[in-house]
Amino acid sequence: MKLLKCAVLFGIPFFAFAKAPPMAIEACASAQSGDSCSFSMRDRAVEGVCGQPPRQKELVCMPERRGGQGSKSLAGAGQSSERTAGGRSPRKHTTVQSDGEVQTVKANVSPIADNIIASKIQGKWRVLTANGVSEHLTGAFPNPGNPNEIKEQDYSFRVPAEPELANKITPLGLHDFGLGLNGVPFDPVAAEWYLGDRNGGWQYEAMSGAVPLGLDENHAHVQPTGAYHYHALPTLLIEKLNLSSEAHSPLIGWAADGFPIYALYGYKNPKDSTSDIVGLSSSYRVKLGHRPEGGSNPGGHYDGTFVADFEYIKGAGTLDECNGQFTVTPEFPNGTYAYFLTDEFPVIPRCYKGTPSTDFTQQRRR
Repeated sequence: MKLLKCAVLFGIPFFAFAKAPPMAIEACASAQSGDSCSFSMRDRAVEGVCGQPPRQKELVCMPERRGGQGSKSLAGAGQSSERTAGGRSPRKHTTVQSDGEVQTVKANVSPIADNIIASKIQGKWRVLTANGVSEHLTGAFPNPGNPNEIKEQDYSFRVPAEPELANKITPLGLHDFGLGLNGVPFDPVAAEWYLGDRNGGWQYEAMSGAVPLGLDENHAHVQPTGAYHYHALPTLLIEKLNLSSEAHSPLIGWAADGFPIYALYGYKNPKDSTSDIVGLSSSYRVKLGHRPEGGSNPGGHYDGTFVADFEYIKGAGTLDECNGQFTVTPEFPNGTYAYFLTDEFPVIPRCYKGTPSTDFTQQRRR
């Protein structure tokens, strides 16, 4: 599934798959790739080098990142990583612009074992146990973008059986957001940073296509531990659950704070199960303008390459900052707070409205 997102090139909003502004193209009309270029816009002059962004036929004058790394950093591929006994060292990527195209591996491989998933209520907890093996087809692992093979897991997660909204929002860390009904985790964030700098604040968005992650058609891949997990919409899972634009979404899974997870479609009036079915939308948008430059900052224009390229704008969509809302659902006719997977960022929520179980938050990304 292609994720459309509103991007900005040289301060001018456009869709990531549209042409660059004419003045940027004209500046390189008679030049060669790598030539210096400049053009004027609004209140300043733009200097850079001629290059060919993804999905662009013509050369475009692209702002040159300052700080000594030159024009190659505008679209450079991530460098190879090395692995240590204690885990994976951060990969030193230099890509700062992307086109939102995620290359996926065809899901044509049968599961390595039978799918095992169980849910039961024990006191105040809903206990979820699973082996992490999907019942649907997956891509081939290892593959060129992911060196790991799928292995059975021994999951046992406790989440609140009667979750409550917390006094404050809890951001998602480097751990699973929740668990699908098939026992496969939802894990949207990528442990990939610009220049490998975890403290620099420029974490790559997994669905930007900026870093090759070897995702399959379910937008999933595999941790070094063998854990298969979803980074975005679990295509074959929602197909199996008969997701339809003509009905409220079926239950997709459970978040770490115990609230239910749905996908894409809900009631137009969240308080009325007889109201029309509508597509629910994220309230996040790509920021306008340019990222800071120098030091550990990547420069370039905001386009969704990094998680920090997005900002929450209340009311821009139908969902809140955690991609959820209070609503009635087929499973909760009296109403509940519920999360929704969406077509656009964040796809899988990046924060909790309740209190996430420590069974999830004490995980550490392998």
